[in-house]
Amino acid sequence: MAITPRQKGATSARRRHAPARAGFLDRIEPFFAGKDVIGGPLLLATIVALLFTNSPVRESYEGFWDTQLLFGFGRLSVSHSVAEWIDHALLPLFFIVIGTDVKRELVRGALSQLRTAIFPIAGAVGGMVVPVFLFWLIARDSDAIAGWGTVITMDTAFGLALIGLFATRLPDGVRALFLAFAAIDDIGGLLVIAAAYSDAIYLDGLLIAAIGFAAIYLLRHLRWGASIPYVLLALLLWVGILRSGIHTTIAGVLLGFLVPVYPRLGRKDFADNVQDEIDEFQQAHRRAAGEGQGDDASRSERKAQERLGYLHEMTGATHATGERIITLLAPWISYVVLPLFALSNVRIHISSELVADAMGSTLAPAILLGLCLGKPLGFLGFSWIAARLGLARLPDKVCWSMVGAIGALAGIGFTISLFISGLAFSDARNQEIASLAIIAASILAGLIGYAALRFAARGSVEPSG
Repeated sequence: MAITPRQKGATSARRRHAPARAGFLDRIEPFFAGKDVIGGPLLLATIVALLFTNSPVRESYEGFWDTQLLFGFGRLSVSHSVAEWIDHALLPLFFIVIGTDVKRELVRGALSQLRTAIFPIAGAVGGMVVPVFLFWLIARDSDAIAGWGTVITMDTAFGLALIGLFATRLPDGVRALFLAFAAIDDIGGLLVIAAAYSDAIYLDGLLIAAIGFAAIYLLRHLRWGASIPYVLLALLLWVGILRSGIHTTIAGVLLGFLVPVYPRLGRKDFADNVQDEIDEFQQAHRRAAGEGQGDDASRSERKAQERLGYLHEMTGATHATGERIITLLAPWISYVVLPLFALSNVRIHISSELVADAMGSTLAPAILLGLCLGKPLGFLGFSWIAARLGLARLPDKVCWSMVGAIGALAGIGFTISLFISGLAFSDARNQEIASLAIIAASILAGLIGYAALRFAARGSVEPSG
């Protein structure tokens, strides 16, 4: 969700009345405030996790996240560690928001035209193929090749936070393009998890998920308004994906694409339908206020409340479901889901031996080059080729320097990259080397992306298709 005109005005006022304070707030606000998923709490949680995993209480700390939790009903039961439940049960909420936001941009936003939508698709393909190719060139003759999936995906929260630093100076298309690229990129990563890092896929789980998906789709077309059936069917879809052996974040993406992004009632229809109700409410309210106590006053008060209920429902119908879901889930994802993911998954025991092992391995340089070089080269190169061939075009007011900045931000691998590293390697040492390289690459890519965004925000060059 882009910055609103009211927020832009408030930012301008802060700069005028308190420039020093405004400058500080402008720098930290995108990381800790806003309607979007934000990266500040995730960053703090990562720092806390690193401190605990390198402290005397390391064993107790990691042991807590490895505690097994079993849920059962009759003879059916499923058991995972606390960390795994966070990955399976909470992380899909993040992908619901991503899927919903991208669908909105594709249907009614900056990427709603075909050639504009093809642009991030082409870039995402390049942003997956080139990093994997570079990783393979470096690690092909070692056991590190198992970690090739770590360079597939990018981190959305940190990238959005950095773009938010320049929200008043960049066109909305930059954020929309980044989101579309990130969503396609994440879907590619999840498919890689399903194909390369899943032990087995169970068809009965896929059937359960398909039933849940089809039922939600049917209710949508029947214009079913009550939310409880959707929640129950979403749980059915999640259970099916969990049972299938595919990572449940796929369920989040599927649910996000099912969420309506148009309101049930347009503004014109709203205006045509509520004026008589407003008049009736005013009349009933005045009668109730003027009649004091008694049956007539009670009837008038009930009439006024009925009209208020009608107006409330009609007003809610003008608010798209997708926007409500993003507004509802974004704070929970920012302050609960992603921090818990970092606390439970970041386990790097930093030492001189680990740094030496990383520098002497093929795994660390493969990840560093794959993320920091392969991602921007792939995204920028493939999208440029698609534009030159006439298959795609840049979103309005987005120039190539902005595309380059998005490509640089794509090197921030973090969330899913850390998750894939845990699946790729059974030995703790390779996991630590991979995690260290992912964090180092993410810091470097973040710095490069920030510099590129700052350069792009200085002046916008009119884009050419």
